[in-house]
Amino acid sequence: MFDYVLYKIGQFITLRLPLKTAYKIAEFFSDIHYIFADKDRAAVKANLKTIFPEKSDRKIRQIRIRMFRNFAKYLVDFFRYEKIDKEYIKNNLKVENLHYFEEALSLGKGIIVLSAHLGNWELGGVLISLLGYDLWVVALEHKYKKINDFFNAQRKSKGIKVIPFNKAVRQSINILKENRLLALVGDKDFTKEGGIVINFFGKATSFPKGPAALSLKTGAAIIPGFMIRNEDDSFTLKIHPPINSILREEKLQRLDIKNSFTKMSEKDLQELTNRYKVIIEDYIKKYPEQWYMFREFWVK
Repeated sequence: MFDYVLYKIGQFITLRLPLKTAYKIAEFFSDIHYIFADKDRAAVKANLKTIFPEKSDRKIRQIRIRMFRNFAKYLVDFFRYEKIDKEYIKNNLKVENLHYFEEALSLGKGIIVLSAHLGNWELGGVLISLLGYDLWVVALEHKYKKINDFFNAQRKSKGIKVIPFNKAVRQSINILKENRLLALVGDKDFTKEGGIVINFFGKATSFPKGPAALSLKTGAAIIPGFMIRNEDDSFTLKIHPPINSILREEKLQRLDIKNSFTKMSEKDLQELTNRYKVIIEDYIKKYPEQWYMFREFWVK
């Protein structure tokens, strides 16, 4: 429960300081953490070497330090949700291509908003919700209830509805059928059953089946979206054109909800997953210092 105490202290401090000051303090503590986080440093280095085999150790180290610092800023942003108002949005948050949401919703099949552990995906969800969209997110539950409740309370305070990860399948399908927005993070598989193995930056890794399976089952478009931190610490939500599945009506409608994910062919799932994994690759390559993956990512 030590982490919970740290989160509450962090929130208390950041809510009482100007944003820039809070960022500087967060970066200071991030640099201290960096010195002692041997396991995290090694995992990040291994991941970055896979993405950038041509870069020197010195350059990799520079990216890695910036990643740690950006993640500290990410936590500051999360702690300060109650400070997000119309003025903050006007001065700090921008949106590109919001019209893709409206076009997809006009089809009546809902939207799978797909992001990655990159930039500030949580703040992206807040912005979408504050813009008036009915947004639901699937969130991995923390093993400590107090920490889990803290994170969910922050999300709910901005109108985001939270679906527990272990209860997501049926509820997600119903949400999409009701023509709502469902947000998923698609770059790391957390299921016990295992995800779908794909080629990512030239090596095999496991992506979650959920986004592709839900799209194939419901006909909902997958719309990639990434909340990127700019150099001045403002953010831009970059929304991409819809990726529409080729729904095989006759085949898929025979599948019952509970077993539909396991009975879909690997070929169908892989084909659709590959269509958005290249977008995630592009963003990670462009913003490696904003990809917060502190564990070894690739299948050995």
